[in-house]
Amino acid sequence: MFEYDCITSEEVQVLRKGLETLNISVSEKSLDQAIQYLDLLEKWNGAINLTAIRERNRMLPLHLMDSWSLAPFLKESDSLLDVGSGGGFPGIPVALIRPDLSITLMESNQKKVAFLKQAKIELNLSNLEIIGERVEQSTPSKLFNTITCRAFSDLSEFVRATRHLLQKGGEWIAMKGAIPYDEINRLPAGISTTITPIQIPGLKAERHLIHLRSAI
Repeated sequence: MFEYDCITSEEVQVLRKGLETLNISVSEKSLDQAIQYLDLLEKWNGAINLTAIRERNRMLPLHLMDSWSLAPFLKESDSLLDVGSGGGFPGIPVALIRPDLSITLMESNQKKVAFLKQAKIELNLSNLEIIGERVEQSTPSKLFNTITCRAFSDLSEFVRATRHLLQKGGEWIAMKGAIPYDEINRLPAGISTTITPIQIPGLKAERHLIHLRSAI
């Protein structure tokens, strides 16, 4: 049951309705933080190109709802790596509603890294870690049982660049629009693929999650 009695803003009402459609229950604090996150994006976007989406009403489905659609597929995860996080998608929105999940954002653009670090501080996200380096060269102290990307390169490059960071038995989840059949056909041998169509509240565009696992 959702209890957001003291929240009345139009944006939060939209978020509330969308979360109910996704069957995700979150706290009032998380909704407040989500709005604060959009405020930060708008403020920093004037100096750094964090996102080409600048209209608030488009940020709600294209950034927040789209990112949150990943959350139901992370129930078995305790560590998530978001590669090429850019302005923080999907990692930061997921961190807002899954404080129990350890999330690492990896981004090589240092200006964007500065934004991500400031967002972590201002949103008080203790479950979030920022790594400012290229994923191919990264040697973090731990491996991850789920690795995701939303705007990284094609699937074969995604797997190649991150394979050394995935725990044995872990899963890659790539967030895509239309099903990328050509990319799937170029995947390395031994990679199994599962495709999940998803519907983003407020967004008519086609969206799919591409789940990848290694048999090796």
